[in-house]
Amino acid sequence: MRPIRTLEQLAEGVKGAPARRVAVAAGHDENTIEAAARAASEGIAKVILVGDAPRIEALCKELKLDIGVFSVIDERDEAKAGAKARDMVREGEADVLMKGLIGTDKYMHLILDKERGLLPAGAVLTHITVLDIPAYQKTHGKLLIVSDVAVIPAPDLPTKVKIVGYAVDAAHSFGIERPKVALLAANEKVSDKMPATTDAAIISKMAERGQIKGAIVDGPLALDVALSREACEIKGLASIVEGDADVLIFPNIETGNVFYKGATLLGGASLAAVVVGTSAPCILTSRADSEDSKFYSIALGCRLAK
Repeated sequence: MRPIRTLEQLAEGVKGAPARRVAVAAGHDENTIEAAARAASEGIAKVILVGDAPRIEALCKELKLDIGVFSVIDERDEAKAGAKARDMVREGEADVLMKGLIGTDKYMHLILDKERGLLPAGAVLTHITVLDIPAYQKTHGKLLIVSDVAVIPAPDLPTKVKIVGYAVDAAHSFGIERPKVALLAANEKVSDKMPATTDAAIISKMAERGQIKGAIVDGPLALDVALSREACEIKGLASIVEGDADVLIFPNIETGNVFYKGATLLGGASLAAVVVGTSAPCILTSRADSEDSKFYSIALGCRLAK
């Protein structure tokens, strides 16, 4: 398999596979319906909108969309719509869960519910974002997979190890046989005054000794040497990532969130994002995300579905 290098290639690749079933929780907002209609009409997904049916019908008329590309389940109560969509995934009636017009806190509560949720025992819930950044495409010709930017505020060492594993699995699904993983910190020096550097050093050693397989892992690395060969040369830094990262692992949610919003708002990046660690991919996008981002997130969720 040739590596997927753009989000357009991601969407094209999913078109050739059997369409996955996507259940949308409270699927009655404009951007979600537009993205879902595009995914359904292009053969990427079979979409079930669980939500306010009259509102869905009105939006489809307003947006000139064919409501026939969806299955619609009428449930006007936000919480009940979310629970119904979640249960469809849990019971094997859908392969992917997607957030519609439901609050993120309520959506996450559904996923994490101890009795009816989608998080297996011992698993860690984390957020994987795939960024298509024009500047990185120009210099490296590929995507960046980053984690965690939205779910885990301050991951400890065991959690970071699991996050690395999920990100590596995502990279493998994109056809990247040995993804280069950069464990980010403020600089490359290990210091007990900066826990992110010690965590990164430990994880790097674990990878060196075969405890993390299928990837090239290095850290601590500052962002410049993770993404720029020239920066490595200027600093005289020998790194197995070589300024050519496929995956960035952030030390905390603040770092990750600022990076991805900077990449999209200032760097013109497109993105796809899902929650993983769950029994099925759970698409989690912001209400402010574009229709394109939601469309690509559907494609990503379908690609990662088992």
